[in-house]
Amino acid sequence: MTTILIIEDNNDIRESTAEILELSGYKVLQANNGKAGVDLAFQHKPDLVLCDIMMPELDGYGVLYMLGKNAETAGTPFIFLTAKAERIDFRKGMEMGADDYLTKPFDDIELLNAIESRLKKKQRQEEYYNQSIDKLEQLASGNGQGLAELKGMIAGRKVRQIKKKQILYYDGDTPQGLYLVLEGSVKTIKIAEDGRELLTGLYRNDDYLGIHALLLDESYTDTAEAVEDSAVCLLPRDMTLNLLNKYPDVGQQFIRILANNVREKEEQLIELAYNSVRKRLAQVLIRLSKQSTDPAQFKISRDELAAMAGMATETVSRTLTDFKEEGSIEKKGSQITILDMNRLVKMKN
Repeated sequence: MTTILIIEDNNDIRESTAEILELSGYKVLQANNGKAGVDLAFQHKPDLVLCDIMMPELDGYGVLYMLGKNAETAGTPFIFLTAKAERIDFRKGMEMGADDYLTKPFDDIELLNAIESRLKKKQRQEEYYNQSIDKLEQLASGNGQGLAELKGMIAGRKVRQIKKKQILYYDGDTPQGLYLVLEGSVKTIKIAEDGRELLTGLYRNDDYLGIHALLLDESYTDTAEAVEDSAVCLLPRDMTLNLLNKYPDVGQQFIRILANNVREKEEQLIELAYNSVRKRLAQVLIRLSKQSTDPAQFKISRDELAAMAGMATETVSRTLTDFKEEGSIEKKGSQITILDMNRLVKMKN
């Protein structure tokens, strides 16, 4: 039976909410202040938490912080209960990791819909993790205990859903940890003095972002932006570094990823310096094909291709048209299908 913890100092609201949930088949735990709520959460590991913001002993932000610090409760769906006057605090709660909020007074349908929605997203989160198992096994390099700890750390974190064009972090930000892409794609970019955008990386399922900044203990040197609606997981800085220090084999695998990223950037610089427009764009398409789950087909915009190849968007359009007429590719909207990989590989300057 699904267990829901209600943390609310208003007796009438808490008891009426509990009654609705019990009639709907949920097991309900109740706490009348934040401190008691945290104790119940640690003891019973509920499937979801409903929590008021303004409470004695420990407020809702404090509850969210405490649950987030514990590996066994960090991934628990968390919904704030807030009065209309408290909407100004909504952004703070969401930035701290809350999943949703309900404005009081709320009706039965609003309550049940919010809970069902969050529980379904929790189920999707577990599916994301299952899809990443193969990659984690490679990173653990046969170290069973290191793999188990890495899996446990990831499974305890919440999936963050980000919309297309939403910024994950900015150039100059201090790393909070290591990002794992679970679904969708994220690009990293640098903005030149004249405002032009240069794409420095493209990350898809099971790729890690921010490794160099984490290992070098430096600020980010580029900006990460979602190319499409995506799902990511943030592995906290201290937890990740402790794991890497504890299991050198895992750390070595992350260093290999970093080395590969450096090599790719070196190849990009050589392409920009010496290759023709056609050759550069062909190399970008080959690189995207290798990174894609389906090597024969992927989606990318003209602007993103232009940023990767270091050329104008209009030049990308003309060159893609040439490739299409030559039978190398097929293009429909932002979707590109590779028809003749050999022709792209042998593209002359």
